[in-house]
Amino acid sequence: MNFCSDNATGVSPEIMAAIAAANCGAAMSYGDDEYTQRLQVKFSDLFETPVTVFPVATGSAANALALATVTPPYGAVYCHAQSHINLDECGAPEFFTGGAKLVTLTGNHAKIEAETLGEIVDRAGAGVVHHVQPAAVSITQATEAGTVYHPAEIAQISEVVRSHNLHLHMDGARFANAVVSLGCSPADITWRAGVDILSFGATKNGAMAAEAVVFFNQELAKTFPFYRKRSGHLFSKMRFLSAQLEAYITDDLWLKNATHANKMAAKLAQGLAGVEKVKFCHPVEANEIFVQLPESVIAAVLAEGFLFYRWDNSTIRLVTAFNTKEEDVNAFVEAVKRYSV
Repeated sequence: MNFCSDNATGVSPEIMAAIAAANCGAAMSYGDDEYTQRLQVKFSDLFETPVTVFPVATGSAANALALATVTPPYGAVYCHAQSHINLDECGAPEFFTGGAKLVTLTGNHAKIEAETLGEIVDRAGAGVVHHVQPAAVSITQATEAGTVYHPAEIAQISEVVRSHNLHLHMDGARFANAVVSLGCSPADITWRAGVDILSFGATKNGAMAAEAVVFFNQELAKTFPFYRKRSGHLFSKMRFLSAQLEAYITDDLWLKNATHANKMAAKLAQGLAGVEKVKFCHPVEANEIFVQLPESVIAAVLAEGFLFYRWDNSTIRLVTAFNTKEEDVNAFVEAVKRYSV
């Protein structure tokens, strides 16, 4: 009954089987194996356009190294104040860019608004030697609040990005959940909307440890191999990362997993919505739920063995995953109802 994070789950059987299959025999090292080579074609097919793909093992590496390719040490990366790169990556973007500055923006439900972004970049002092220079914008899909950017919203942000000669990065740790929520194609919320680089997440949605940095603007990919090597993410046995990613996108496993996670979140939200003492902090659009509960209720459900993270004194976060059990969702709702009387 663990609703702490989709990182707390195990590995999809299909992906575990792919790892075992990759373990048979020898393969060339450092990405020269057949698994890694196939990713270029398969991801290009997935996104309906030629892309360059680099496997890495963690989302923080994907984000930090992607941003390093487009941001100089004196540059600025614009992101939401609640973004993962700002709050949860221990300065990795700043480190791998060589000292670039994260400039944070506010916005409802952890989403950047194009108008606000434009106003801030307009005042940033481009060309002024005393100021960090605008270089990149990073948005999170789905956001840290469990909300999603619609294609039109991304396109509006992209217009600001293009008008200032910046680059647009998307942190897609929960990209699959966003695609399922929106019912769109992966292309519609990435390159068609103006995204240059995507950190394509898999670990939270059934992989063991595998993410992909996807370059839609392939010119930007030229220096990435050196950043990846220098950071320690050029795995000698790269096939074990690539085999995970290949299995993840084969037969739409990534979408099937995300569909279940989103369905369980919707069911959980629907059940909690009928409880008078429950207050939702954000719309439930993917697989994260943020609700405020009385302290007595929080303590009581914790005592029953349910696990989740506290976000502040009265707010908790609940995350569903590809293997969340419906009976656990029902049990949590019933427990909240029982202690809210």
